[in-house]
Amino acid sequence: MGFGKLFTLQFLMFAEIAVGYALCRFKVLKPKDRSVLSKLIMNVLLPCSIINSFNMEMNSTLLGQFIQIFIISLLIEIGGIIFNLFAWNWAEKNVQPTLKYGTICSNAGFLGNAVSEGVYGPMGLIITQIFLVPARMIAFSFGAGYFSGGKSFKAIIKTIFTNPCLIAVMLGVLKMLFNPPLGPINDVLASLGRCASPMAMVFIGMILGESGFGHLLSKYNLAYAFVRLLLIPVLTLIPCVLLGVDPLVTSIAVVMAAMPAGSTASVFADQYNCNAEFAANCVVFSTLLSLFLLPGWVTLLNAVL
Repeated sequence: MGFGKLFTLQFLMFAEIAVGYALCRFKVLKPKDRSVLSKLIMNVLLPCSIINSFNMEMNSTLLGQFIQIFIISLLIEIGGIIFNLFAWNWAEKNVQPTLKYGTICSNAGFLGNAVSEGVYGPMGLIITQIFLVPARMIAFSFGAGYFSGGKSFKAIIKTIFTNPCLIAVMLGVLKMLFNPPLGPINDVLASLGRCASPMAMVFIGMILGESGFGHLLSKYNLAYAFVRLLLIPVLTLIPCVLLGVDPLVTSIAVVMAAMPAGSTASVFADQYNCNAEFAANCVVFSTLLSLFLLPGWVTLLNAVL
């Protein structure tokens, strides 16, 4: 990928984030509007984008890539859970849930889709959806337990099978396998799906506009940013290279592993009274750093793979 395309993608991301920031700072949008936008993205726009991305026929190469990225994603999540058993015990009790949740739940569902599609095209977006299956299953079930103090097995299963994005992945796979004649429905899916990435960037800008830039340089934020943006992607890249994993799969896995904290961390923290202000600052700080570090990861991956 050339630097021109990467620069264009970064410029668009910054511009869209700036729009969300400005709308919030000038009181055009209020905090309650962010909740509405988040629901719109997660329940409508992103599922449409996911289903629309499966516009190709299944073949042995694609199936192999799906299996590889699924296993890598699952291992990353398991590794994060094990890491959480001891890594954040030194932190204050009211910030531990955010740090643990953020370790296994990144913003790959929002920011990651924009980056993977912009850098690696439709194929990158499809592979990203498979990567996100284990990530979403863990984040919306096991991960939420960090805030709530644990969830029952029944609640975990219900969360998995009612998540709109996971349902969209299943529908997308069926669409790719059987290629049904959807006609105008494809146009509707494509039209709504194109809105997902820009709206996700506006959403991040609204978080910045609401929380501001104070209290970002805390020891917890710095430690978390190191783990989320550097340590996890490095520990993903090295085994993939040594094991000869498909270059495109490796690139997407590393880029997704380098995503910032998931924006849902602040929602869960607020719901369970676990220092929502810190959670918002954690999301903002890691997101700002990622906008500078992601081009570096993409450039490195293009050079070594």
